[in-house]
Amino acid sequence: MTLGRQISSFIDARAAEAGAAENTRLAYMRDLSDFGTWMGGRDLPDIDRSDIEGYLLHCTDQGLAVSTRARRLSAIKGLFRFAYEEGWRTDNPALRIKGPGREKRLPKTLEVEEVDRLIDAARRTGRAEADKVRNACLLEILYATGMRVTELVSLPVAAARGDPRMLLIRGKGGKERVVPLTDGARTALTTWLTIRDGTDDAKAPSRFLFPSRGKAGHLTRHRFFQLIKEIALEAGLDPAKVTPHTLRHAFATHLLAGGADLMAIQALLGHADVATTEIYTHVLDQRLQELVLQHHPLAKG
Repeated sequence: MTLGRQISSFIDARAAEAGAAENTRLAYMRDLSDFGTWMGGRDLPDIDRSDIEGYLLHCTDQGLAVSTRARRLSAIKGLFRFAYEEGWRTDNPALRIKGPGREKRLPKTLEVEEVDRLIDAARRTGRAEADKVRNACLLEILYATGMRVTELVSLPVAAARGDPRMLLIRGKGGKERVVPLTDGARTALTTWLTIRDGTDDAKAPSRFLFPSRGKAGHLTRHRFFQLIKEIALEAGLDPAKVTPHTLRHAFATHLLAGGADLMAIQALLGHADVATTEIYTHVLDQRLQELVLQHHPLAKG
């Protein structure tokens, strides 16, 4: 079996076992395909530790970010662990290779006033009135729930029926969680549903809350990314600092600043490990430090 086929077998097995999302599967394929290309068609049993370390040095020479190199090593470790378990190899040469270590970068977020400006601008952004109502609904729900962008754009319309106080969200790995909706989000949702249902195809109704004529059947991640940049411009904000994930960070940071429990925020965000959620405590610490340095009379000058 060639290295390319072994990589495909590993990715298929991982997707089946862990319920990996399509984007995760594609990321593994890109990383391991690059590794396979660098190996020049060599078979998996012929690759040793020095080969893997040589590839990692190659990645460093290319100027790849620490996070990218760490992700590629993680994919390679998974591949060789799978090869050992499948009996393709009698050892695991990647087992003791240490990663470059991840840089701890604080997530970018927005002030409450900036979020208000974004939501207000969403109501004015769009060619038709239906587009403006949809855009306002997208922003209201995203900020009210902290959903990942894929979870938002692929939300089934059934989850939004009946003026819900809660939304059932299917997250990574098919895991479900329930998040409450704010009054503003519920109002925006009700308004959008009225317009959406009035324009839906009666013969082949869409099952998505934000339908599209594209192949996916719903608004795509890429299109929503473009939309939020347009909305940022309308709001007078720098588009470079506004992404769908920035609003997810704002949701968590503002909850924490308001006194929410870290475990509750973990559940709302759908994080598997509370350690992932703890990054927001550092964001809050940094914001409080900046507040003191900017406004305390003894800090001036």
